[in-house]
Amino acid sequence: MTTLKKGDKAPDFSSFDQDGKTHQLANYAGKKLVLFFYPKANTPGCTAEACDLRDNFERFQANNYEILGVSADAQKAQAKFKDKYEFPFPLLADEDKSVINAFGVWGPKKFMGKEYDGIHRTTFVIDEKGIIEDVISDVKTKAHAAQILK
Repeated sequence: MTTLKKGDKAPDFSSFDQDGKTHQLANYAGKKLVLFFYPKANTPGCTAEACDLRDNFERFQANNYEILGVSADAQKAQAKFKDKYEFPFPLLADEDKSVINAFGVWGPKKFMGKEYDGIHRTTFVIDEKGIIEDVISDVKTKAHAAQILK
């Protein structure tokens, strides 16, 4: 599970968003990046989290932040999720889990008595130089922007 911590250099990554556009860590140099990992598009907790970030998007922009969502969903699922809720930020379709594994958010989970492997809801705040400024693993889905914009 997540071994990255505040002060670590963020892993370089490259993945496609819902429209097939490539995103890399280098694209965000000079800006702060909120990289939020969520288990599955269009599920209640993930929707609440992404909508809270959407509703506070102008505050993020005013503070030099870009936002990027990541899950293992296919591009089509990410596109539907983005369009349905009108997210102003891209959603990476990390089907091969390269970004998910680089950030260490894939691992054993429990839900309703069943144990399985999945994405642990985690957000990384990366500074302008690519250094991890914060790791939020106890995500409050309905108040996530407040956790980031302290």
